[in-house]
Amino acid sequence: MSSNSSGGQQGPAARQAAMAEQVLADGSATAAELAERFGVSLMTIHRDLDELERQGIVRKFRGGVTAQPSGVFESNVQYRLKSMRAEKAAVAEHAVRMVEPGMAILLDDSTSTLEIARRLRTAEVTPLTVVTNFLEAINLLSDQRGIHLMALGGDYDPLHSSFLGVSCVEAVEQLRVDVCFASTSAVHGGYAYHQEQHIVSVKRAMLDAAARNVLLIDHTKLGRVALHRVVPLSRFDAVLVDDGASPEALRDLAEHKVRYEVCAMPVGEP
Repeated sequence: MSSNSSGGQQGPAARQAAMAEQVLADGSATAAELAERFGVSLMTIHRDLDELERQGIVRKFRGGVTAQPSGVFESNVQYRLKSMRAEKAAVAEHAVRMVEPGMAILLDDSTSTLEIARRLRTAEVTPLTVVTNFLEAINLLSDQRGIHLMALGGDYDPLHSSFLGVSCVEAVEQLRVDVCFASTSAVHGGYAYHQEQHIVSVKRAMLDAAARNVLLIDHTKLGRVALHRVVPLSRFDAVLVDDGASPEALRDLAEHKVRYEVCAMPVGEP
């Protein structure tokens, strides 16, 4: 994110979302750095940081903040919908090219795969069967001609806007699809990680139900860990990441023999 002198003209919610994304990307920041970057006073920055700490997004220390790597923001669908949109779009654009008419595909409850659902509304890949537990994707695809939509039931979780739990896992286990598109909150040392155990069980069932698996991640997830290992990256036939990934992060993938593809951001995007 480039220096933004218009931060003072943003509404507090938009500024806080941008601030949270910046702290997540960098790992930490001082209040003075954030005040300069967003063009607002230190008093305003501290008010913003107090609110972000209240939401569980950052942890304050004297003079600055650090990201909460397993914080609420990684779970909250409203935050995830706003985060790294351009990067997710670039990766989803690449992923849609793997979809062919007649396929049955599975989308998890990530906002990365939601970008695939957006593109399926206009992509000429019907007839298509789409299976998902993500309410956002269900709403997006429910009126689409040529798409046979299968909604996975379970316990509705408003924080994730998805259906989870034992009944969701059991529903997935009855299916066999061509491709599962999934995302996760962290990738490091040859493994995919997620911070919530009840999400992990659903993701594992989805990967087991597919002939091929594709992982979609934005570059901020590389080199990070979360509480639970999901699966080794060898379980994925392809790992798609945007071109913001550092050479070091890509080298780590290569050293673990991960089959990855770098997806170019559209010209003009940040």
